[in-house]
Amino acid sequence: MLAPQQAEIINQTKTYVQQTLAHAEGGHDWWHIHRVWGNAKLIAKGEQANHFVIELAALLHDIADAKFHGGDEEVGPATAGAWLQSLDVDAETVTHVQQIIRHMSFKASFGQVAFTSKEMQIVQDADRLDAIGAIGIARAFSYGGFKGRAFYDPATPPNLNLTKDEYKNTTAPTINHFYEKLLLLKDKMNTATGEQIAQQRHDYMLQFLNQFYAEWNGER
Repeated sequence: MLAPQQAEIINQTKTYVQQTLAHAEGGHDWWHIHRVWGNAKLIAKGEQANHFVIELAALLHDIADAKFHGGDEEVGPATAGAWLQSLDVDAETVTHVQQIIRHMSFKASFGQVAFTSKEMQIVQDADRLDAIGAIGIARAFSYGGFKGRAFYDPATPPNLNLTKDEYKNTTAPTINHFYEKLLLLKDKMNTATGEQIAQQRHDYMLQFLNQFYAEWNGER
């Protein structure tokens, strides 16, 4: 249960994020944040963790996503830190939230894990759940369209051995993204709740891909 002062900070942060991401790309807009925030609160119910840190990190995790800021991976933590400092949030909480934002992304998993916490694991699961299932499919094609990528090209197979730089700079068709990231997330969940929800969403993506290929090949 959050203290009244903490609840007010969360409320102000919600408004700040809503306004900041009002015109963001559809897969990374306020509604993505809203879903991740909800997922994080759901997962946190069964975990011993700092709920204030979890909610702040969930709300601020994409406040300045590197992919929309020239690949700068520090602009997100810096923006979140400046906002929290403006609300006089204690330094320990600010640093923790920044560390979560800095290390929770899928691309961060390509290197050595330099930071983790129960709070990060919860927010990471919440974010990864929004990358799979029906919403995940919609987000993948939204971002692919935003970047002008093809749906699918049989001549361009997925690269299952991407480096971090290759992942960040890929121009591959959207279907490849399923194999290079989305279908891998089920086995990267940190919490029992995350695992349970991820399995159903993973199965749904497999059904979608089967239907996609059948239609692509004129089979039904």
